[in-house]
Amino acid sequence: MAVIEVEDLRKHYGQHKALSGLNFSVDRKEVVGLLGPNGAGKSTAMKILTGYLSPTAGRVSILGSDVLADPVNARKHVGYLPESAPIYPDMRVEEYLEYVGQMRGLGQAERAAATSRVLNLCGLEARARQTVGTLSKGYRQRVGLAQAILHEPDILILDEPTSGLDPNQIMDIRGLIRELGEKKTVLLSTHILAEVQASCDRVLIIHEGEVVADGPTEVITAMEQGERVDVVIAPGEVRLDTDRICELVKSVPGVHSVEQRVGAEVLDGQVALRIRAEKDPRAELFRVVASNGLLLLEMKKERTNLEEVFRSLTRGAAENQPKKK
Repeated sequence: MAVIEVEDLRKHYGQHKALSGLNFSVDRKEVVGLLGPNGAGKSTAMKILTGYLSPTAGRVSILGSDVLADPVNARKHVGYLPESAPIYPDMRVEEYLEYVGQMRGLGQAERAAATSRVLNLCGLEARARQTVGTLSKGYRQRVGLAQAILHEPDILILDEPTSGLDPNQIMDIRGLIRELGEKKTVLLSTHILAEVQASCDRVLIIHEGEVVADGPTEVITAMEQGERVDVVIAPGEVRLDTDRICELVKSVPGVHSVEQRVGAEVLDGQVALRIRAEKDPRAELFRVVASNGLLLLEMKKERTNLEEVFRSLTRGAAENQPKKK
């Protein structure tokens, strides 16, 4: 059953089209990653889904309630964490959560129980009496998540939930999202593609305000066709410059692109390359390298990852799109 339905969603700012016909649905208890380059419309879509923005055209339904026609009922089912967590730095954590509960219409006993529950779930019990402004960014994100789930919503919408966090904090928040995803529908936006592969059942990639890919994470990851092989080539009986080595590698049947691997650690004279081919080129590659007096120090077939698919579908978008989401 679809708990989120988006039909022909459009948002225009003057001549700029932030969304130009977005269509997708999300089923109950799905964890969906929303991906796209800067300016693709991710944050705009999330703000419309949560009722913070009105669309220019189109329809959004949350558990059967139209976000425009019945906004109060639609919002009851949604917990929202925007990119900048909506917290008051001068309030204590416990005090802030009780305040949010009051705004959500919870009674005093219900509010106290909900506050205790989310403090425990988000690992904030030891910080309950601490002023929000004195918390680290990681703990402030936990407070942001706590306010989003305080009223037990069916749907969580999280915009860049791990933005600016250190690796340990990212792992903590990622684990919490996975735990929440066992009971709730989660739609999250992120620039960390590994996070989507680790946390999400499904991927939505949008580009220029439209969906360009939608499916299970493993299916989307497999969209990039062909083979990818990383190699390190060194001088042997002869020493060739990088351009000549690349020409030799390109001569291998089926190879359609060769590029130097940025950041690869190699010794003087060695060349680290990434090869893309229609079929596995390793046997013929070994023969060509050896027959030209060179040494093949490393050859590793790489699995296609989500980053490759994302780049293929949205390459150039970051340079061509305005900065505003």
